[in-house]
Amino acid sequence: MKVGIIGKPSAGKSTLFKAITQKDVEIANYPFTTIQPNLGVAFVTQECPCKELNVICSPQNSKCLNHIRLIPINVLDVAGLVPGASEGKGLGNQFLDTLREASVLIHVLDLSGKTDEKGEQTENHDPAIDKEFVEQEIDAWFLNIFQKNWSEYSKKIHMQHLKLDEFLAEKMSGLGITKELVQNALRNLKLDSDPLTWTKEDFPKFILHMRKESKPMIYACNKMDLDGANERFEDLKKKYPNDLFIPTSAECELALKNAADHGFISYIPGADTFEITHELNEKQKHALGIINDKILKKYGSTGIQEALNRAVFDLLDYIVVYPVEDETHYKSKKGNILPDAILLKNKSTALDLAFKIHTEIGEKFVKAIDVRTHRIIAKDHVLKNRDIIKIVV
Repeated sequence: MKVGIIGKPSAGKSTLFKAITQKDVEIANYPFTTIQPNLGVAFVTQECPCKELNVICSPQNSKCLNHIRLIPINVLDVAGLVPGASEGKGLGNQFLDTLREASVLIHVLDLSGKTDEKGEQTENHDPAIDKEFVEQEIDAWFLNIFQKNWSEYSKKIHMQHLKLDEFLAEKMSGLGITKELVQNALRNLKLDSDPLTWTKEDFPKFILHMRKESKPMIYACNKMDLDGANERFEDLKKKYPNDLFIPTSAECELALKNAADHGFISYIPGADTFEITHELNEKQKHALGIINDKILKKYGSTGIQEALNRAVFDLLDYIVVYPVEDETHYKSKKGNILPDAILLKNKSTALDLAFKIHTEIGEKFVKAIDVRTHRIIAKDHVLKNRDIIKIVV
């Protein structure tokens, strides 16, 4: 699973990427700062069971700060997208090819109104223009991919009586197309499984439905600390009531992370406050005061962690499960308490967890134990978020 960070040039993608990964990338106020895609590790957060169980956990595959578990995920920051990218303009071909790797997209919108759709300086720019053209370019790219082979595919499916869902799932797995996704598209659009019966309007509807399902999108409304941003944010919510907009400030998140790394403050990503832990000069106090007043008090956080969390837990529908070997003390074989936090798709089973831990454990699965209830559960038992599970082999 990879989270793709997308948007037009100069929207703040690289700043957001650096804020969530703490990885050095070039940040500058000009278009196409990012040319090669940046790959890094960020964290989604969730309350750790250690507080509920009154234990001090010792994570192996993740971190725990003040009972908040930070679980690593891969994130991808790609070159800025401009109008005409699907036809090769800007760095379009490179950008769109990189998108194949992403399971979910965080679209960074510049709500300052100070950059146009090419990332160049302007005034009072409407972010709705950027939202729409980026989606149009991604849709055009998706359609182009399918259009190349669709005539051949549809004839083959018809002549050989193949199943459309299985055929496309095999051919297009690199785009995140699954059998279930194809089935949902056919059902929701009331289409026949034989594509030769479709009208010319059915093909693009079908493909765009699959794009939205295979590359779901959340909107990080960036630069919310600047004048006029809140009004633009409210306008977006009214214009697109079915989309998910998160008020964010990547610069503020990056500043808080840097201050925490240098020991000036104590700060947990996603928090609505921070604690000063070191003497500050007047300039530092002033900067932190602006972040507190313009972002944290007003919006409840910088929004960056919320965007990541909601992309993974809401749009992709993942849960977190904690496997242990000692169900009495919540330990691993090495003695670590609540050692691993495993991300699984919602409705995953105990057997899915076993295979996620290791193929051999999945193959030798005998039973599992729900540590909280002490109940024995079968391999087809559906797991819940924050379950603590022992696998018996």
